[in-house]
Amino acid sequence: MTSALFAIPGDLSTLTGGYGYDRRVLAALPTCGVAAAHLPLPGGFPFPDAAAVTETLRLLAQAPADAVLLVDGLALGALPPAALGGLAAPLVALVHHPLGLESGLDPATARVLIHNERAVLRHVRHVIVTSPTTRDTLIADFGVAAERVSVAEPGTDPAPRFAGSGGDRLEILAIGSITPRKGHGVLIEALAGLVHLPWRLAIIGSPERDPACAAALRAAIAAHGLEDRVTLAGEAPEAAIGAAYAGADLFVLPSLYEGYGMVLGEAIARGLPIVTTTGGAAAQTVPDAAALKVAPGDAPALREALRRAIADAALRARLADASWAAGQGLPRWRDAAQVIAHVLHSIAGAAP
Repeated sequence: MTSALFAIPGDLSTLTGGYGYDRRVLAALPTCGVAAAHLPLPGGFPFPDAAAVTETLRLLAQAPADAVLLVDGLALGALPPAALGGLAAPLVALVHHPLGLESGLDPATARVLIHNERAVLRHVRHVIVTSPTTRDTLIADFGVAAERVSVAEPGTDPAPRFAGSGGDRLEILAIGSITPRKGHGVLIEALAGLVHLPWRLAIIGSPERDPACAAALRAAIAAHGLEDRVTLAGEAPEAAIGAAYAGADLFVLPSLYEGYGMVLGEAIARGLPIVTTTGGAAAQTVPDAAALKVAPGDAPALREALRRAIADAALRARLADASWAAGQGLPRWRDAAQVIAHVLHSIAGAAP
């Protein structure tokens, strides 16, 4: 059995798509012949302080040479490249999406992160990504050879088809932490022009990741007089999120960029009609027949797509049927783990 350490920064129980992916893969790897242990790393990434970097490098250096180090890109991409060459254990990177492509970064910071991650990836044996879009980005812009990249798309659990609200107003659901990349401000701007239509919006996601962004979103909701239409529900446990999917009539993802968009997979698994952007991998995650798609950051285009979806029940039904059909063919978590396990087995066999 291949031995691996899965190095993950911060709190593994954090309710984000990236941490959810890590939890599920960590649990599934033993079923694929990998003795995988969680190696907790300090928090603060991708902007760690000096103490966090020092401690992270110490922990990675302690990994035995006969184990493979699978390191989450949230930490790996921010480490000093020169310090990685001397590690005894072979390195494999798990890149959810490149750090420098996060929305809301100033251009200078983005350039530094991209330059650093490009250099870091030269020190790894292999790179695992969560979508073909991220694979293509790493090959084209980060100098990673195609044969050194494998795609392990997130799994999606089977789920019952959504029931809908059954009410007079359309219940719109959005899920994602309140950060600039998730585009909630664009969504509020779009919906502000549709107050003549019957809808309500619930946004499930932590407001603590970026308090300034959350404050700006609350201000925008108030400025447009949408307090009685929009609910910021905060983080929610899995059961509550499942209930929210079941009772929604329309799912919307206004993200500026997605490395995959796990919530899209969850919405498809339930057959929800979808309005989404084409930011990053989101365009490929959802089949065209299941969603109305618009360019990221384009509030007028998003408004028009939402208007069509809210006003046209027949359109929603067609989108829902296509969504449900696509959901039956989604990969499961063991599929993702098998891809990763194959890489780890190969690296372990090649390691000196």
